[in-house]
Amino acid sequence: GYAELPTAVNITWSSINFKTILHWQPKPSGYFYTVEIHGQTSDIKKKCILTTETECDVTDVLRDVKETYTAHILSVRSAGMDNFEEPPFAVSEKFTPYIQTVIGKPEIKNYTQKGSKLNVVIKDPLTPYTFPNGSFQSIQDIFQHDLEYKLYYWKDQSSGKKDATTKSHTFEVSIDSTKNYCFYAQGIIPSRRENRNGQESMVLCTSVGRNILDEYGAEVFIIVAVIAIAVITLAIVIPVILCKRKKARAAREKEPLNGV
Repeated sequence: GYAELPTAVNITWSSINFKTILHWQPKPSGYFYTVEIHGQTSDIKKKCILTTETECDVTDVLRDVKETYTAHILSVRSAGMDNFEEPPFAVSEKFTPYIQTVIGKPEIKNYTQKGSKLNVVIKDPLTPYTFPNGSFQSIQDIFQHDLEYKLYYWKDQSSGKKDATTKSHTFEVSIDSTKNYCFYAQGIIPSRRENRNGQESMVLCTSVGRNILDEYGAEVFIIVAVIAIAVITLAIVIPVILCKRKKARAAREKEPLNGV
């Protein structure tokens, strides 16, 4: 019988850029798991049949990204299941890829700082889904106008951030032409109630007209200045002291010897 078989617990969906993996517990011993994906309007699809793993990549059966799915994780003994006896199973929370997948890190394709303008070009993250010609769809191809990008930028060595938003892939923001700037970007889906903000790209910084003060900060500059002043002071004071000692020695040598 199946009655004594444990069922899956702690079932979670993990999805980034529509690559979706189910996780659960515990590790099976003496039995297997089989995953069934149930859609509200689609047929049941089986994945990871008779697996001893506790995760399953279900990306390819969630192609209708606006459909809402649940996963049934069946606990079974072998391939020769009795068709008249339903194995025990656990049911996941509902999952809709379009509103729940996390937007991954965008790539900074290129950037330039010319005069008082900072230009940054973003490259869309790709999804596991393909066009008929075999090329991968980007998140922009799926989200269309629901997707925006936000750029956060600030003066190098400063903590005050500004931001700009675009529905395209290009930013042009006004900056102080005498300063270097650091920045990062992230995708945003404003229509979502949750998971609106995507993962942040790596931070990059410009290096136009960078000087030692920009590079190391005011503290190091002050230390260097103090050391320089100390060296100059010693260079002046030491010769003066030596000169005075030399004169004093010469004066003593000219004095007549006592008792002569």
